[in-house]
Amino acid sequence: MRPWSRSLAATAVLSTLLLAGAAVAQAPAPAAEVKPFKIGVVTFLSGGAAGPFGVPARNAAEVVVEALNGGKLPAPHAAKGLGGRAIEVVFIDEAGGPTTQVAEYRNLVQRQNVDAVIGYISSGDCLAVAPVAEELKKLTLLFDCGTPRIFEEGTYRYVFRTAPHATLDNVAAALYVTETMPKTRKVAGINQNYAWGQDSWTDFEASMKVLRPDVQITTSQMPKLGAGQYGAEISALMSGSPDIVHSSFWGGDLDAFVLQAAPRGLFKKSVAVFTAGETAMYKLAGQIPDGTIIGARGANGVYAPDNALNGWFRTAYTDRYSLPPVYPSYRMAQAILGLKAAYEKAQAGGAAPDQDKIIAALEGLTFESPSGTVKMALGKGHQAVSEAVYGTVKNVKGKITFVNVKRYPAEKVLPPEGVKSADWIKSSLKK
Repeated sequence: MRPWSRSLAATAVLSTLLLAGAAVAQAPAPAAEVKPFKIGVVTFLSGGAAGPFGVPARNAAEVVVEALNGGKLPAPHAAKGLGGRAIEVVFIDEAGGPTTQVAEYRNLVQRQNVDAVIGYISSGDCLAVAPVAEELKKLTLLFDCGTPRIFEEGTYRYVFRTAPHATLDNVAAALYVTETMPKTRKVAGINQNYAWGQDSWTDFEASMKVLRPDVQITTSQMPKLGAGQYGAEISALMSGSPDIVHSSFWGGDLDAFVLQAAPRGLFKKSVAVFTAGETAMYKLAGQIPDGTIIGARGANGVYAPDNALNGWFRTAYTDRYSLPPVYPSYRMAQAILGLKAAYEKAQAGGAAPDQDKIIAALEGLTFESPSGTVKMALGKGHQAVSEAVYGTVKNVKGKITFVNVKRYPAEKVLPPEGVKSADWIKSSLKK
């Protein structure tokens, strides 16, 4: 090869290499992979509340998240994950009390770096965790706990509750009693001696006195949470011969009370009103007598509406766990779908939204769930409202069914924005 030929060839090779290098340099970098949205889910996984409450809630989280990640839910939640972003779940046991839960919450946020927390059945745990969520500035959705104090006594930016508070349960119970048992004159109560039980009895007693001014309260028993033995309390209830016995007992306490009170004949003398009794209806079907009044903390479980989301949820849950979902399951599903709806509203077809945008989207949001339409209408858009439902037990061939089912719209059983439940009950509650 001649010298000038070798020079041209070398120049051509060099030019090719330079052009290839320029093309590589100018090619856009591949988009960074979006990490899964990590949710810390807190629910009772041990102790007396695990079986009827915590485990059904965890089961619901597993069913819903798995289906969301596979894009298997009906509209309007058919999109995969959160707007296409996969969901990862970390489960934490709620057992141990408020001090333990505050420590667990800090661990979820500061060490496990979750994007959001969904949790808490116990009202005491909610009251303890909410201020810490504000301190750590982490989006937190309370899925079940009932005390109205959360948003009636405080204002939060990072904390939401995607289900109605307990005023709904107890006002609706009072309305149901006065409508279906018009001759009721004597009322008693047995409730756990902490925020949930105290608030529940306060609202029910006040509602009964407004709706039936001549009602007589024979006794109000307040055993400690988890007491387990109720012999003395049952004796006190029976001595007053009340027409009804109101109880917001839940979990192992409810099971123990029913198993101890039924053999002593309490339910033959008095009609029991269990505001959270729906979780016990399968396990204790043989001990819950006809005439018992049961609530499911809203339009959940047996009272859930006939919509596509409920049809899917009941089928998916029952196929997987061989038992139908109870109200804690519905409330967990509701929280996850509320977060999904807010995320996708904040996303609006763009990039993954940051926490501030998700919070702004969740405030005042209306979204669909297996329990029907949910509106974040109280607590400056941080507290959900929905309808209340009660029914009366009728045993059919060993299976509990419900008759005389009544539904109450949210505005009839919950105060308006900016009004405390206690004040509203005394001044505005009407039959």
